[in-house]
Amino acid sequence: MARAHADVTTRQPIILGVAAAAVLTVAITAGTATAAAAAEAGDALPTTIATFAAAAPDATASAGTSVSSVKTEAIDTLRDAQAALQDAQAATLEVATVGLPLDPAGTTAVDTSELAAGITTLATTRGDSGMRIVLGTKGVAEETAETVAQTAELRTSLETAKQKKAEADAAAKKAAEEKAAAEAAAAALARNNTPEGAKATARAMMSSRYGWGGDQFSCLSSLWTKESGWNYQAYNRNGGATGIPQALPGSKMASAGGDWRTNAATQISWGLDYIKRAYGTPCSAWGHSQAVNWY
Repeated sequence: MARAHADVTTRQPIILGVAAAAVLTVAITAGTATAAAAAEAGDALPTTIATFAAAAPDATASAGTSVSSVKTEAIDTLRDAQAALQDAQAATLEVATVGLPLDPAGTTAVDTSELAAGITTLATTRGDSGMRIVLGTKGVAEETAETVAQTAELRTSLETAKQKKAEADAAAKKAAEEKAAAEAAAAALARNNTPEGAKATARAMMSSRYGWGGDQFSCLSSLWTKESGWNYQAYNRNGGATGIPQALPGSKMASAGGDWRTNAATQISWGLDYIKRAYGTPCSAWGHSQAVNWY
């Protein structure tokens, strides 16, 4: 198709007066009936071009080179037109197969009817009709250029539609992934916010951060069972102590995270840090709580 487009846009038109004069000096009679019959039978275009080429003789010494130029121009134009026609049909089929809406709306096919008719007319023109060959060549070249341009526009519209579809698919995929991640995070938070989930979080956190083992967890479990029952929503109306570790005031836990009101893990993180700083270990904090009823 690149060759067809380049040839169509760069080939210089034949000067009708000189070319026609040269063509009309030669009588072309061989093969015209065969070409017409092939066209009516719907033979493939390469056969039609070959038949046309055989029917149009090369220049003779008396005719000069202009006749050969007319023949060559007509054959090359037919081949360019065939390539343009096939590419237009391929682009139209691709649009139909992909099934995406194009912009502007309704742009779904290249109209190749005039080009196809022009090809058939030129390829079946009688060899002795020199002026008709010249004029037919010019008309087919113009239709070919128009078809090439329309095909390029259709492909551009299709590529734009594909890009929009890809972007929409990517956005939808991202939104789905974000939704799934949010749902997973919410489910994990809900599990961790149960008393058993909070205990599991505390056991893992105290081991990884402070190296405290099962004996220290036993003391911690007793301490926070007494203080809050491991309920992240616990609140002491008398003093205002809040959450699993019963921080007083509860806003102290903001140092561990902005979600301290709703996340047991944030409360546990703050509570373990407080125990480490104030008592050294959970068992020391539990011993103090047993002695004075607070820690």
